[in-house]
Amino acid sequence: STPLYSSAASDVYKRQGIKILMPLTKNEISDMILTAFPDATLELKDTMGDNNHFEAKIISKNFVGKSKIEQHKMVYKALKGKMGNELHALALTTEEKNG
Repeated sequence: STPLYSSAASDVYKRQGIKILMPLTKNEISDMILTAFPDATLELKDTMGDNNHFEAKIISKNFVGKSKIEQHKMVYKALKGKMGNELHALALTTEEKNG
């Protein structure tokens, strides 16, 4: 199969000043989330096998007392602006960790 990002295409884009955004790996996403939420239980699945569509379930004490919207904003902040760019799609479930 043809690679999504070939080196020849990459060279052309670089000469034209176009930044190529490589998809985040599952490990990179995991590291970013667990750095922001060290106590978290994280389930992360690459739903399409393409490093572009993920499903995450995060359980953390940091979510206690926060609305779902606030919890999701916290996760997006942990992803440091990568959501919608290097990370195309993330189905997100968050829960408060008790105890």
